[in-house]
Amino acid sequence: MLELNIRRIGEEILVTVCDKELLGKEFREGELKLKVSESFYKGRSANVSDCLKAMREATIGNLVGSIVEEAIKAGFVDPRNVLKIQGVAHAQFVRI
Repeated sequence: MLELNIRRIGEEILVTVCDKELLGKEFREGELKLKVSESFYKGRSANVSDCLKAMREATIGNLVGSIVEEAIKAGFVDPRNVLKIQGVAHAQFVRI
């Protein structure tokens, strides 16, 4: 299951999505560090379809885990822009 959080900040819509089991964990590789903090990612349980729908409305997206592959398939993320830290995928997107 995925964790989906949608925030409206002024005119921006920030969507964060992560695998539920990654919440609260931290990953490090070399100088890279990824903290999947509950304060940023925790929202509600969602399926892939819910998350992709939210991403269509988003101006900013922050994605961690299995959702990254789905975001690539849907055209939100270029696979060349995905970071992997300890094997965990992380990607961001911004729509202007």
